[in-house]
Amino acid sequence: MTREYPKHPLIGIGIIVLKGEEVLLIKRGRPPAQNQWSLPGGGQELGETVEAAARREVFEETGLKLGKLTLIDAIDSIHHDEHGFIQYHYTILDFAGLYKGGTPKAASDVLDLAWVHPRDFETYALWPEARRVIGLAFTKLRLGIPLAPKAGRMG
Repeated sequence: MTREYPKHPLIGIGIIVLKGEEVLLIKRGRPPAQNQWSLPGGGQELGETVEAAARREVFEETGLKLGKLTLIDAIDSIHHDEHGFIQYHYTILDFAGLYKGGTPKAASDVLDLAWVHPRDFETYALWPEARRVIGLAFTKLRLGIPLAPKAGRMG
């Protein structure tokens, strides 16, 4: 199935990996969003459940395995080309899971990865929808989201 100029939306999976007050971000190595920072994730394969796809994608891109996953939200990601035609169209199901251990490593189509505090998202030019679902993940998992530096801490 072609990813560019699809005949119908494709199912994408995003994974919000949380470690304390930080989120794991990856720098994408191919379109769409090539060279941009985002959440780990990718496309669901035929015959694969969405949770299995989430686990596979996070492992392929970061080498990490996660425990319990929680569905956070669904997002439409529609990219038009310079002529206004739909070049990419994904319905993205975002899951969240807590980091359990291991050393994340950039693999597959990932150029780099980083643990990032939400107050530093501007530095990574993170897509506003990704920021929104990360906030939802902190709320749904009852972790609270630290948007400002704590007193006595230099940022």
